[in-house]
Amino acid sequence: MRNPETTKHDYGHGLLIAGAYGRMGCAILAAKAALRSGCGLVSVHLPQRCVNPMQAAFPEAMVSIDPSETLFTTPPPHLDHYSAIAIGPGLGTAPETAQALLSILSKERHHSSFNIPHSSFPIPLILDADALNILAKEIQHSSFNIQHSILTPHAREYHRLFGDADPAEMAAKHNVIIVKKAHHTHVYAPDGRVYENLTGNAGMATAGSGDVLTGILLGIISQKHSDLFESTCLAVRIHGQIGDNLVKKQSESSLIASDMVEELKNISIE
Repeated sequence: MRNPETTKHDYGHGLLIAGAYGRMGCAILAAKAALRSGCGLVSVHLPQRCVNPMQAAFPEAMVSIDPSETLFTTPPPHLDHYSAIAIGPGLGTAPETAQALLSILSKERHHSSFNIPHSSFPIPLILDADALNILAKEIQHSSFNIQHSILTPHAREYHRLFGDADPAEMAAKHNVIIVKKAHHTHVYAPDGRVYENLTGNAGMATAGSGDVLTGILLGIISQKHSDLFESTCLAVRIHGQIGDNLVKKQSESSLIASDMVEELKNISIE
């Protein structure tokens, strides 16, 4: 139960950078999932022509507007104001988008609004979908900082990033958390911890399911700073749990990502 004296500002402010013209569903699903996961505030950075669809589908979201009409081309200002940042669903991989992502990865990501030494309190960064596709092209020969990030690749994305390398070794080498999505998703921490998730089912192999996970990660991580790995594992477990709840009420083949977002209202996230 929440303290009745709290306000939305006590539950974090997540930033989602997602979507491009013609690919707004990804951003809407992720943004809704973030707020349904208990985040106090969610801002979404969008191209100009994507603002109206977002505000019509999800009026609770705040919007940051990119100079481009159709693509992510310019990082939003004041990244240090957010509790966590998620990037990737529906972005595309245009050169301008890739450059904007790399410029974020080249910045130091620390909170300016907390009286805590910068080195001890980095802002978590969740990289998914097209952010991983861009990263895969650059990871071997560019200088940027992905430390303290959460990477969420499925098998093909993982192979593009790291080939056949052991994910535990890659998590340690790059100082990241790797969520390797599969039937039994595994989460690898840079300190050697490994979590095997046993929730979820084949009905979740559907368009937008990964976007929902990105939103859940953003919503939960925005609220919790004590142990990023445990927050990540909680999000993965809840993602599978909502899928399991749904197939008790409907067939696996009928499950869609929008169902998963709605089912979040029946999950207690404490």
